[in-house]
Amino acid sequence: MVMRSCVRLCAGLSKGITSRVTAVGKVVRRIGVMLRTFAVGLVATIALIGLAHAETAELVYTNGEILTMDGDEPSYADAVVTRGGKIVFVGSEDEATRRFPDAPRRDLQGNTMLPGFLDPHGHFMFALNMVNQVNVANPPAGPSKDIPSTIEALKAFLNDKAIPKGEWIVGWGYDPEGLAEGRHITKADLDPHFPDHKVMLIHVSAHGAVLNSNALSWAKIDANTETPPGGIIARVPGTNEPAGLLMETAYLPIFENLPQPSEVELLELMTPAQMMYASEGYTHAQEGFTHLKDLHFLQKAAAEGNIFLDIVALPGFTEVSEWMGNPAYKFGEYTNGLKLQGIKFTQDGSPQGKTAYVSTPYLTGGPAGQENWRGETTQPKEDFVKQVKDAFDAGLQVFIHANGDATIDQAIEAVRKAGITAADDRRTVMVHSQFQRPDHLDQYVELGITPSYFTNHTFFWGDVHVKNIGKDKADFISPVKSAKAKGLITTNHTDFNVTPLDSMFVMWTAMARESKGGNIVGEDERVDAYTALQGLTTGPAYQIFEENRKGRIKEGLLADFVILSANPVKTDASEIKDIAVLETIKEGKSIYQAK
Repeated sequence: MVMRSCVRLCAGLSKGITSRVTAVGKVVRRIGVMLRTFAVGLVATIALIGLAHAETAELVYTNGEILTMDGDEPSYADAVVTRGGKIVFVGSEDEATRRFPDAPRRDLQGNTMLPGFLDPHGHFMFALNMVNQVNVANPPAGPSKDIPSTIEALKAFLNDKAIPKGEWIVGWGYDPEGLAEGRHITKADLDPHFPDHKVMLIHVSAHGAVLNSNALSWAKIDANTETPPGGIIARVPGTNEPAGLLMETAYLPIFENLPQPSEVELLELMTPAQMMYASEGYTHAQEGFTHLKDLHFLQKAAAEGNIFLDIVALPGFTEVSEWMGNPAYKFGEYTNGLKLQGIKFTQDGSPQGKTAYVSTPYLTGGPAGQENWRGETTQPKEDFVKQVKDAFDAGLQVFIHANGDATIDQAIEAVRKAGITAADDRRTVMVHSQFQRPDHLDQYVELGITPSYFTNHTFFWGDVHVKNIGKDKADFISPVKSAKAKGLITTNHTDFNVTPLDSMFVMWTAMARESKGGNIVGEDERVDAYTALQGLTTGPAYQIFEENRKGRIKEGLLADFVILSANPVKTDASEIKDIAVLETIKEGKSIYQAK
């Protein structure tokens, strides 16, 4: 069950407009990069990977700003030496020269080198599927400003791909909040234009979709279909006919049963999919709710040597009876680049989809027009609490998708009833933790819960959240600064493909917290650049028990680096998003170079 949740600084009107234009251009450029195969860099990457396993020679990196991320304050090294995929020296250039006199030099030319970025939470398998789907996101990420422009994007994709009659047209990034009509698209909007195809628009949260009549018929959803517990089937007003929108548990069977590319096709997409991450400086990706069929595919890809990043997979709770205790699924160690890390629970929906479970009703009603709507949990609390305890008892690390404050209450209760505290060092990860309350933070400290935040929400849906839950609550979304003040280690993710993999944009949203409309969402939660970088380096490494393997430039750790065009710590917040990723290095091997 892959249900997930997913720029401007106040410096005067003129500067604000410039910032908005820059932000739009940056996101559009990043989306474009993600959907290309990185022709120049990819050719170089394949060649370098082919030579990689024989490379054990020492290499000295010098003449740049080498930001080690080792410590609570920025610290720098003059030289770094690598050998056999690991860091063997960090220190002065004179000492590097004395100890490694014959090692070749890599001149950083004044650029900044950091540890490679770690994806704290996303869905790697989505990168494989996006190639055969159409972008129907709102500007600046996509073309859909209203229903007609969405339909035109679908038509253009249909014609470009020459999709046969009876087959699927699938769009990603669908978000009714950004449409001029201010409502969901329905089957009545889609049917006249696509009478011979099945159409599905996947909600930007990935917690639901809009289907046309052909797709609803395929799914066997009609007026006689009951809405499942924890699900939403929007109805045509005054009737029981499905209108097109399915959310949460009503959407799950649709997603799971969609036709998939062949294994051969998927294996061919592994390199371009990983390059999406490498082009943004990531040396580590996450598959954040892994179905067994996808896990089997990733295991095959690993066995055939098709993984050159580190990929962490989180098998989902919905299939736990099939994998828990099965020796075919070994947790906690890498095999050819793939590691099974822990179990993923999804206990509510998305904030922007208004399916996150909250303690007080949404100010704007439910996604299907419900009154006094608070959202719903995925399963009854008693079942969830028991399953969490069972997972802890089995020795698994627990990851919980919890967006609404009422769901976070349940997650805290589940951890507490399992008898887990911070002293046990189980590092329970609260994924998203969006509509949390200040009182949750002390309980996180007590129980050893580490939150993975999602500050991109402040840009893409900050104005929507203010409308739906009120200004005060919206201001506390992804409270990185408050959490750090409590001593919590946090991370910051993209929930790809809910938002783009743009690492510098993630940093910028943590620092600026500025919405599409130019409003500041949570000014008191803005953080400095170093804290923002910790959310992509040391924080993610800690959350998966790899702080002694990656996330810092330190002797003995992996030689995973990203080289940037400027030092984020010394760059004005308004310019952070324009820093370019020049090169990404995985275990001493260059896997991406900017054109």
